[in-house]
This record gives sequence, structure tokens and C-alpha cells, in this order.
Amino acid sequence: MAAEQFQALRDYLDSQVLGQPEFTEALLIAVLADGHLLVEGPPGLAKTRAVNALAGGIEGSFHRIQFTPDLLPADLTGTDIYRPETGQFVFQQGPLFHHVILADEINRAPAKVQSALLEAMAERQITVGQTTYPLPELFLVLATQNPLEQEGTYPLPEAQLDRFLMKLNLDYPAADTELKILQLTRGEQLSGQLSMPKPVRQSDIFAARKEVLAIYMDEAVENYLVQLVIATRQAQHYSADIARWLSYGASPRATIALDRCARAKAWLAGRDFVTPDDIQQVFLYALRHRIILSYQAEAEGVSPDQVLQAILQAVPAP
Repeated sequence: MAAEQFQALRDYLDSQVLGQPEFTEALLIAVLADGHLLVEGPPGLAKTRAVNALAGGIEGSFHRIQFTPDLLPADLTGTDIYRPETGQFVFQQGPLFHHVILADEINRAPAKVQSALLEAMAERQITVGQTTYPLPELFLVLATQNPLEQEGTYPLPEAQLDRFLMKLNLDYPAADTELKILQLTRGEQLSGQLSMPKPVRQSDIFAARKEVLAIYMDEAVENYLVQLVIATRQAQHYSADIARWLSYGASPRATIALDRCARAKAWLAGRDFVTPDDIQQVFLYALRHRIILSYQAEAEGVSPDQVLQAILQAVPAP
């Protein structure tokens, strides 16, 4: 039952976000793997539209936060409000208490706001004064980042990047896809935007997550997954070039993320077991934001994706 609902959700997302099946699949993987997603790309690539469509396709509340340099932590978490009629302070919840959060242009927020968001993402709770408040069980942060503008932006700290399950890099669509986008937006202006007929219930999402965790992974495949992550830390055993390009490898959190993403991908494909191909297809998503390149790699114009592709070539698959 859950599989059918997620297939319907996938079809709906693909109808709303044209020409980006990897993006829509990553949104579903984030829901199934109970993780947060960072999306980077130029403006106008339907990043916000995709998150809006996802929020409309699942049961729960949605809130969009436009990150700006003058944002305060209380703008996210909420704050204690004094009620003169009772003489008491009452906590007013902020937007982080919704189920799906769109953090638009997340790199525009200063450090204090980033730290408030970091606690919410990592601990599923927020602290105001002396009190800690739990967040909803279904809690997803889907953040966008514009790589073109550098003025008035704050680079995300590595600790926060590591809290994102995946990072996607989007590029401009092909000409035939852009023609379909033009036709879709024109049609929506005439007849209105389509909505998901029956949103996926939260109980079905939690049931699907249990099914994903129960998917079989052979011991050889599991060892292959671990070796891929270890290769980012011990690159000298695989290639001198990879070792020269890397300053720091991925943390154990990357291993957990890669495992969950591979299982979710297998479940979405209708299989009850994970293959090495599942791991390879989500490897860049799960690790591109978790490795730190050396100055030499940056001087040579080597990207994180190129380093990870080299690791995929160097580590033998079972």
C-alpha cells in the first residue's frame, strides 16, 4: 500500500518538476530515509516549486523561511511572549515546528541562525531559554543554496553540512524540457495548478521507513559500502592522485547516510535487496558535501564529484 502511494507521489512530483527525475527521486529518498536535503543550483530551476509540491503531496504542515542576513534565531525557533493579563511568559512557536521546512537561500543566514537550525536538524528539538521543546516526528529540512551570488552570504560550516543526508547540484534543463516547462506554466495560468489527489499519510510514511530499514543487504555489499567511505580517509591505499586531492574524508555519519539512501533507492525500485549499483547511484549525493578538498585540488580545478568518481573507479565492487 505504501509503495503504491509513493509511486503516485513520484508521478505527481515528476508532473510538477519537469526534466529532473533525479531531483524528485532525491526528495522521496529524503522522506524515506528520514534525512534533510540540500539543493544547490542557479535561480529559476524549480527548487522551491519542487519542495512546495512535496509538501502538498504528504500529510503535514509546511512553512517556507526566506533566509536573510538580518534573520534572528528567534525568527526560527519562536520566543517567550509576555502576557500582561496573566503576568506570565507564554512560548510562541516558530516556523521550525512545522513538518516540512523550506530553508530558502540558507547560506544567507548568519552564524547564530545556523546554530539554531543545526540543533533542530541534528537533535529534532529546539532550546529557548531554559526549556527544550521537541519537534514533530515527521520533520524535514529542505534547503536551497544559490552558488552564483557571494555578496551577503555565509558559507555553511562543515558541521552543519554533515547534518544533511544528501546534497544535489542542479543544472539548466535541455531545450526540449524547457519547452515543456513553458507549456506547463502557460497551462497553469489558464486552468490552475494541479494538486495531489490524496496526500500520503504520516502513518504510511513511518511504515515505509520501517520497510526501508528492513531491506536485505548482503555482507559483501555492506563491506563495499564501508570501503567506499573508508577510501575517502585512507586514499593513499587506492590512488596517489586521490590522496593528493583530499584533506579530510567523510565521517561515520556518511556511512549511515549512504546506507539509508541506498536502501531507500532499492525500495523505490520495488526490490527487497540492495545492489552495489544502488550504492553507486547515491554515492555522490551522500558524500559530495562531506569531504574537504586540498588546496592542490582547488588549484587544479578538481571538484568533489571528480574525486568521488575516482574513488568509485578505485574501489572494486563485489
